[in-house]
Amino acid sequence: MNQILSVEPPKPKKDKKSKSTMGNSSGGVIEIEKIVRFFAIVLIVFGMIMIGSGSYSMYQGSQTGNSQAKPTISVKEISETQLEIEISHNSPLQRVTYNWNNDEIVELEAEGKKSINQTIEIPTGENTLNIYAVDEEGKETNYSRQYTKQGDISIEFELDGSNLNVIASGKNELSYMTYRWDEEEEQKVDINNIEVEYSIEIPMGQHTLTVSIVDVNNTMETKKQEVKGVTRPTVEVTTDGSSNFIIKASDESGIQRIEFVLNDGTPGVVYCDKAIPDVEQRKQIEIPYPIQDGENRLEITVFNEDGVSTTKKVMVNK
Repeated sequence: MNQILSVEPPKPKKDKKSKSTMGNSSGGVIEIEKIVRFFAIVLIVFGMIMIGSGSYSMYQGSQTGNSQAKPTISVKEISETQLEIEISHNSPLQRVTYNWNNDEIVELEAEGKKSINQTIEIPTGENTLNIYAVDEEGKETNYSRQYTKQGDISIEFELDGSNLNVIASGKNELSYMTYRWDEEEEQKVDINNIEVEYSIEIPMGQHTLTVSIVDVNNTMETKKQEVKGVTRPTVEVTTDGSSNFIIKASDESGIQRIEFVLNDGTPGVVYCDKAIPDVEQRKQIEIPYPIQDGENRLEITVFNEDGVSTTKKVMVNK
């Protein structure tokens, strides 16, 4: 019997290498996508953090800058005789003042304002303008500058012990001068000269002197000066025979120190304020000073608490 055999065509062999490669390629793509997605999220989050941190730093920096700012003072010369003061700030001001030299302080209306403008006159001669501004947080600014204005009349003050000398001159003949202490009645002094020097006694205590001078053309110049009136110490020197000088010093403000010079030698000093702290007990002081053999030329200078002094000289032969 014939046997019929069925023969099937051979099946193609699978390429293991190719299958493996394809499988790895698909998995690699998936893994790369995950990694890329992860890093993208990280970068976005990091960027948001950096932006937020930068904004906060900028805000903090702005806040710090504002908190440290001080009032700004600007002064402009708007004419030969006038200045314009301008004070500005990003916070409300508390107080603004100005004065010339050591004259009376002028206070401007500033509380709660952020800017102030004020026009002021320049006094004749060389004068220093002082401006002060402070805000509600206590931040301060100071301004100081000298300005010179040439005028027809110049007035200067010179301290001379317990007197104040008024020294004035003009381009034209000066007719008269008036002066007053504080708000007292004016005193008039005729001049009729191109210059004058006049001595005024200073009353005790702190006072303001106002002097006005008028020339033949009716041009007037006024100047003010704060002055403290003081007394000079009194000194009396005697002896107790031939052993000691007896120095007696007195002053209403108290004796601060006594200096001695004998026969042009080395000066000696007694600091009364250190030995006797109570000023009331130093209003009258008595000190002995030894007399040497031969000629004794003693010079004593007594200083009070205001720095005013009195000098006395005595001579004794032993």
